[in-house]
Amino acid sequence: QVQLAESGGGSVQPGGSLTLSCAASGYTACMGWFRQAPGKEREGVALIYASGGSTDYGDSVKGRFFVSQDNAKKTMFLHMNDLKPEDSAVYYCAAAGSGGVCFLVSSGGYDYWGQGTQVTVSS
Repeated sequence: QVQLAESGGGSVQPGGSLTLSCAASGYTACMGWFRQAPGKEREGVALIYASGGSTDYGDSVKGRFFVSQDNAKKTMFLHMNDLKPEDSAVYYCAAAGSGGVCFLVSSGGYDYWGQGTQVTVSS
C-alpha cells in the first residue's frame, strides 16, 4: 500500500502562484492531480510518468500549470501560475501502482489517493 501526502495548498490572489507537493511512500508508475470544486465533477489537471517524465494537462490549465517530479524523493509537484478564481478547488494527488496507466479523463485507473488540499483564489 502506497501512502500519498499532499502539501502546499492555501489562499492566493488572482494572478498569483502556488506549488503543491505530493510525496509517495513507495514506487508509483505515474501520478496525477485532480481537483474538485463544490457542486462540480472531479477534473483531471495534470499527470506525469515516473519513467521518462511524460506529462499531460487539462485544457483549462495548459500554459499556466506545470507538473514535475523528484524521482529520488518520490515526490510530484504542481506549479500553478496565473491562478484564477475558477481554479479554486480541493486538489487531490493520485497514483497508479507498478504497471499502471494514468489518464486525465478518468480517475478510475488510479490505485492510491491523497486526502486533498484546498486551494482558494480570491481577491
